[in-house]
Amino acid sequence: MTALDAVSVYTPAFRVPIEDLADPLDLTDIQVRLFRRFHGLDQVRFAPDRSPAELLRAAVEGLAGLRGQEHRVRYVVHGRAMPVVVPYPHNPLHDVCRQLGLGHALAFTVTQQSCASGLLAVELAGRLLAGDPHEDALALVLTGEKAFTRHARLIPGTSLFGEGASACLVSADGPRDRMLSFVCAQRGEFDGEYGDREEEFQRQYRPSLAEVINRAVADAGLALDDIRLVLPHNVNVVTWQRLCSLMDFPVQRVLLSNVPDNGHLFCTDAFANYRTARERDLLREGDHYLVATVGAGAGATFSAMVFQH
Repeated sequence: MTALDAVSVYTPAFRVPIEDLADPLDLTDIQVRLFRRFHGLDQVRFAPDRSPAELLRAAVEGLAGLRGQEHRVRYVVHGRAMPVVVPYPHNPLHDVCRQLGLGHALAFTVTQQSCASGLLAVELAGRLLAGDPHEDALALVLTGEKAFTRHARLIPGTSLFGEGASACLVSADGPRDRMLSFVCAQRGEFDGEYGDREEEFQRQYRPSLAEVINRAVADAGLALDDIRLVLPHNVNVVTWQRLCSLMDFPVQRVLLSNVPDNGHLFCTDAFANYRTARERDLLREGDHYLVATVGAGAGATFSAMVFQH
């Protein structure tokens, strides 16, 4: 059973108030007030002095469980929202692997599900480990990328992207944070910039996410009331308030405190929220928690994953 043996997160100390993003992102005063008052965003994290590879390495350097175990890592999977992040032939993932003594591992990137690619990377790592002949094999799952263009920094009227990174050591049969279920629904009709389908996408967003959450909970053999905590993607606060109302689930059990402090960290949100839950002692041994995210790009992807701590 796929398990998270260790999780490390790097979030830069440098934060920018959203008002300071108005000029570079060409936002009006009304749009800024919408982000702050309605969506609950306050500031966004950036790492201006770190390259994409340095961002990933900062997360891995905090992964104490990896030290001395590099030889056991058979796979390195980078879950990323953006298909292209550096000019060819540069490859930040391979650079990091070489620097950390992981050049022997099979390393690849998944971007097909945009901001939901982080959960896809965990699921793929688990499948690879399940079929690996080495019983002590490990996988390293990375997330993190730069908000390097206006398109990469803004979802108009919805969210603002920040920068951060995470590193997860995954095993096939670890003792805690064991994955009980994973459900993914892909909606190819919402490919591209949506165009005249934008209104339909907004109508389908919450019901589609609620459906995969309910399916993931059921596949784990649980009821929604059994979920101690939801670790969300940090798109904004109001989306989760309305989703909880739709599902009749207490919004107090959704960890939303990182939304105003971080912005939307692409695929890193789930892992940053996991770190916060651990730091605040919000999960007890045996608790069930759910990670949910949506990726929009090459179609829309709605994903949910249930774990037992």
